[in-house]
Amino acid sequence: MSPLQELIADVPQTGRVRWIGVRPESRADMLELDAVEARREAGLTGDHARPGARNARQVTLIQWEHIAVINSLLGRSREHPVLAQDLRRNLVISGINLFSLKGRRFKIGQAIFETTGWCQPCARLEQRLGRGTFQAVRGHGGITARVIESGIIRLEDELRVEPLGPDGYASFHPG
Repeated sequence: MSPLQELIADVPQTGRVRWIGVRPESRADMLELDAVEARREAGLTGDHARPGARNARQVTLIQWEHIAVINSLLGRSREHPVLAQDLRRNLVISGINLFSLKGRRFKIGQAIFETTGWCQPCARLEQRLGRGTFQAVRGHGGITARVIESGIIRLEDELRVEPLGPDGYASFHPG
């Protein structure tokens, strides 16, 4: 591995689940939960996300620290902040740069996930939260993932990056 590849492969931080939410149906309000089941190839129990092995958006994650950035960019006060549920992501994670999970598998609670891409803002977010939201969320919208191994996720569970294999690619060790 090159020095840059070594830096990219080394993710010493661990994250922590700060908020959990599901959308029972499209455009419905988020339901805040203390725990949720992540189901292999199906996403989170109670979430309307389309199931299936090919669905790259089974689960959405956003970085806790980015919610403050979004509020700052929107000029939102402490009296009227944008909250986790307003951003319509399933899991809010603190303590780790979610972009460091690109091309990686990671474990939260009992479940194992695989990063599938960036979670871009949509026009509906702008409609729900007001002018400028789309631009404020760009680059801060989080990531999308699919469930590789089922398990329960609870508030305060750790997010740990799975180690890369000797070939430099994400390895998977079930069980």
